[in-house]
Amino acid sequence: MNLGKSAKLAWQTIRQEPTKGIPSWMILVMEHSIIERFAGVEPGAYCNDPEPVYIKFQQSVGTCMLDQYIPTNPLTIGNHGYENTEKGATTGADKIVLDGLLIDSPEAVIEHIETFIFPEISKQISAYDETRHVQQLLQEETDIQKKLGPGILKVPYNASIPFLLYGTYGYSEFFMAYALYPEVMEKYFSLSADLGLIKNRGLARAFQEGNLPPLLRVDSDMADSRGTLVDIKSLDKIWFPHFARSLEPLLQAGIKMIWHCDGNLMQMVPRLLDAGLCGFQGFQYEDGMDYEKICKMKARNGNDLIIIAGVSVTRTLPKGKPDDVKRELKWLVEKGPKTGLFLGGSSSITPGVSYENIKTLVDGLLHYQEHGRAGL
Repeated sequence: MNLGKSAKLAWQTIRQEPTKGIPSWMILVMEHSIIERFAGVEPGAYCNDPEPVYIKFQQSVGTCMLDQYIPTNPLTIGNHGYENTEKGATTGADKIVLDGLLIDSPEAVIEHIETFIFPEISKQISAYDETRHVQQLLQEETDIQKKLGPGILKVPYNASIPFLLYGTYGYSEFFMAYALYPEVMEKYFSLSADLGLIKNRGLARAFQEGNLPPLLRVDSDMADSRGTLVDIKSLDKIWFPHFARSLEPLLQAGIKMIWHCDGNLMQMVPRLLDAGLCGFQGFQYEDGMDYEKICKMKARNGNDLIIIAGVSVTRTLPKGKPDDVKRELKWLVEKGPKTGLFLGGSSSITPGVSYENIKTLVDGLLHYQEHGRAGL
């Protein structure tokens, strides 16, 4: 497919070439009526046929680059928030039962990991078929790129890395297990990295064989507003070495990886750069993420960082006025890196954010796409 002007701008920015304009990342609006309004369709059209409406929305707001393809994600929420949502491990479930085992203590977490998780990871390692994985990845990327059209560049999303398992076991029981049984946790991280190593080798091969844009956003929530979810020294000891090992095939293939930021990740930022990542997306500025400081940092190879800078979805967009949106966009551009900068929202834009603020965001993104820093 021949790429359009905006997708080419995104590709140049990934290569960190000087550009006139600043491309925009996908906008994750969750309110159905706003998606429909920008897409120019009738009320109710999104629920009736979400995928084409979602694509039309992304095209209409000037999205240049999209990595995570989640056209039905807004269906998980209503216009007044989550409605009739089934309670899970991190959303208030009365009890957590996995494979017939009640997770009611840190010991139950360890028993489940040793009895079920370890054998499952080993099974996946033994059964992994690299060629099949590569073919599947390339087909998915090709299919999505065709759906998006020539104006939006589809970029692969996420790598296989060791994850904190609070989403499986719940916060209390998992983090108690993490603190009490670090040797089991490190064995889990090591096995996960073994699996990640071979899966990321396949992913790197897909990048090369498909001539895919060499950018990958790695996504794992590791912090809240106070800082990392576990002590940073423990991550240094039992997580970071295995995390870094899992990424080696992608680094060797020249894939530029950036990290999704939720909460206050400032302690992790230099460590992620040391591991070979070359940029960040997200930023909860009100939680202590120092955007200006981060944008002055360098990747391990000495290059400027790739930054997907977003107007705050927790402060400015829901609570500010259009002038606040304009002011924050200008600040993001002024203080961002000279090459490798994308603009957007910092994360999902929840229902209740005014149309005027979102329209101001979209207008600003289109303005900087056309004029770049000359439009300040």
